[in-house]
Amino acid sequence: MTSAEIRQAFLDYFKQQGHEVVASSSLIPANDPTLMFTNAGMVQFKDVFLGSDKRNYTRATTSQRCVRAGGKHNDLENVGYTARHHTFFEMLGNFSFGDYFKQDAIRFAWTFLTEVMGLPKERLWVTVHHSDAEAEKIWKEEIGVDPERFSKLDEDNFWSMGDTGPCGPCTEIFFDHGPEVWGGPPGSPEEDGDRYIEIWNVVFMQYNRSADGEMTPLPKPSVDTGMGLERIAAVMQNVHSNYEIDMFQNLLKATADAVGTDDLDNKSLRVIADHIRSCAFLIVDGVLPSNEGAGYVLRRIIRRAVRHGNKLGATGAFFNTLVAALVKEMGEAYPELTEKQAQVERVLLKEEEQFAKTLDHGMRLLQEAIDGLEGSVIPGETVFKLYDTYGFPFDLTADVAREHELSVDEAGFEREMDAQRERARAAGKFSVDYNDAIRVDGETQFTGYETLAGDSAKIVALFKAGESVEQLNAGETGLIVLDETPFYAESGGQVGDTGTLQASSGLFAVNNCTKEGKNNLHHGSVSEGVVKLGDTVSAQVDAERRQAIALNHSATHLLHEALRIVLGEHVQQKGSLNDDQRLRFDFSHFEAMTAEQIAEVETIVNDQIRANSAVETEIMELEAAKAKGAAALFGEKYEEQVRVLSMGGDFSVELCGGTHAARTGDIGLLKIVSEGGVAAGVRRIEAVTGAGALAWLNETDSALGQVSALVKGSRDTVVEKVKGLSDRNRQLEKELEQLKAKLAAAAGSDLISSAVEVKGIKVLAAKLDGVEPKALRDTVDQMKNKLGSGVVVLATVADDKIALAAGVTKELTGQVRAGDLIKDLTARLGGKGGGRPDFAQGGGTDMAALPAALDAVAGLVDSAL
Repeated sequence: MTSAEIRQAFLDYFKQQGHEVVASSSLIPANDPTLMFTNAGMVQFKDVFLGSDKRNYTRATTSQRCVRAGGKHNDLENVGYTARHHTFFEMLGNFSFGDYFKQDAIRFAWTFLTEVMGLPKERLWVTVHHSDAEAEKIWKEEIGVDPERFSKLDEDNFWSMGDTGPCGPCTEIFFDHGPEVWGGPPGSPEEDGDRYIEIWNVVFMQYNRSADGEMTPLPKPSVDTGMGLERIAAVMQNVHSNYEIDMFQNLLKATADAVGTDDLDNKSLRVIADHIRSCAFLIVDGVLPSNEGAGYVLRRIIRRAVRHGNKLGATGAFFNTLVAALVKEMGEAYPELTEKQAQVERVLLKEEEQFAKTLDHGMRLLQEAIDGLEGSVIPGETVFKLYDTYGFPFDLTADVAREHELSVDEAGFEREMDAQRERARAAGKFSVDYNDAIRVDGETQFTGYETLAGDSAKIVALFKAGESVEQLNAGETGLIVLDETPFYAESGGQVGDTGTLQASSGLFAVNNCTKEGKNNLHHGSVSEGVVKLGDTVSAQVDAERRQAIALNHSATHLLHEALRIVLGEHVQQKGSLNDDQRLRFDFSHFEAMTAEQIAEVETIVNDQIRANSAVETEIMELEAAKAKGAAALFGEKYEEQVRVLSMGGDFSVELCGGTHAARTGDIGLLKIVSEGGVAAGVRRIEAVTGAGALAWLNETDSALGQVSALVKGSRDTVVEKVKGLSDRNRQLEKELEQLKAKLAAAAGSDLISSAVEVKGIKVLAAKLDGVEPKALRDTVDQMKNKLGSGVVVLATVADDKIALAAGVTKELTGQVRAGDLIKDLTARLGGKGGGRPDFAQGGGTDMAALPAALDAVAGLVDSAL
């Protein structure tokens, strides 16, 4: 069976068993701060298991795309060097949400493997947790598993969602590759061998673990299973390594063609073939290379793949060309990969080109470090700096070192890496106690689409400093939960509403509204009297502020579609903020917008505003909404029933739960006030609408009038006048730089006579007054020419900082190195520096030590000779 056939057989089997076939979720978990990437099939159902999300089905099956390359679950360094580690893999799973439990879960797994897949029962080995007598009985008495092929294990067979939350024992099924492969069964001393390979894990979620470690039974025990598609494909295709299955063999051949090699067993080829999968799907799911978070992991994977391609002899960009081969293998199962093929190729090509520049820069820095090296070992600190700051791979540094008959301090590098990991763990966001969140039974009914006020809302919960209380008194700050509310809770880029809650005995001023589960939390303080649990309140939203927010939110939808029209279909929303002052919109694009493009986008949006079409909303099934063409926003989590917002007929159709204008004409006007980059491949537009846009235009017009007056021109001639002043200013700056350079040269020439001889070598060390630091280099070169042969060290002071530059004529660099001189001198001055043997520069801050440092130059030269 091919990998695609196995995937389909699994989904078909569980569909026949009454399971809902659910599409793979994004690799970026929605609203989950505990994970960087989706790393298991159950991630998209986490809230269902926790009870905070309800679905219209109680059993489900998926083929979930997963990544393990960052955070707690990180397999990156093993990829390519073992038979089964991947950054990207597909997890086949079946799930029960309080429906069936151990008996059916075990039967489903065994039936699928032995009957649908046809695996011999005598080649399967089963494990359970040592405490799970129920599962052991089912396996032995009902399924009839041979007790000789059965193990009871400890911690390896207990699973938890995190340090807290749902958890429980699990049972695993292993495939026996036969005695010709080394290794023992699970639980034996040789279990790390490759003979027995885990292919299926069934987790019985039956407890909730609190922060103190206590486990209490869950009211509705559930089932979470997982089977790696790549692993079962290797078994079904009678191969031992995942890289030998059909899907990988085709990718390996495409990779070999791209880099120009015929060695299909090369580990670097495996790395590249694995990495193209994770990189492509991360980009499909909205991740772009950057220097932090998921984007940093993506960048690291891309660069690792490119580096392995370079090791195989690849010249030029090659990684992006593999996307076509991946689409051929997986495009049918994941149509979004096919749809975004061009975008994925574009992102990878840009990153490859950027990395090529990084490599060139890193090579120059490494060469400088080697030139200034004392001894034969490149320090771990230097290797780490190249890696961490410039993205220069450790193995490339080691290769260059070998070419120079040097070695690298690998232990020192690892110490720096460990320190960085510790810093990352200390600052990490991926640890959450699920039992700490404020939880309230029931659900707040939102009435804010129809009205901004209500007289019958009841207080169902009160919180002060995170603790539930019976009342809040005047001056106290807290949270109020109502059974119904017109207050919009912050989500989807729209800020929360403000206003008041009037009780019979007190007034609560709402300064924000957020969402926790299905409840709206009203943040604020009691401005007078007291509010109590159970009070009925009159709720009033700040109507003027809500309207301003709504106008900006509606304009964001029009802006999104206009950007897609002008820039291309690759544009995707990457974030937004709509408040009462302005709108902010982040989107995927690879270069700055031109003035013409910005003007065209504004024109399209304002055309839609002037058309004054009705803003229409419909409630429909999620799949029906997608079929209508409604755009789902990156990172948002949607219910089965969704709200579809249409503007300008079918000009803009998006899923959106926010509040909006009644007609596009209500927006009045949109004016883009800024456009810039916020991350690699992500741009940001800020804009104003309505009264805010008019105020911005008035301020701009006023400023233009003031500028016109200052340059003694009119609005018609101001551009020409300012251009003339700018040209004149540049000319004066150029002349000033030339004069400064002449001044520095003259000052240096006067010092030639102060040069001293050290063992027959001329040494000049002096401080120059009134000289710009950036002029030191040219002055040092001029002094070297005047000396003919010798050593020059010059210093100057600017803004309470010392700048130093040292030069050594070429024939002397074998004995005296400029970099060594600067390192010694800057250490004396409380600074640092370095450079090449013939030229180096640095700085310091200890002014009092400068005369002594310059006096020491002759001695340093003497010691070096």
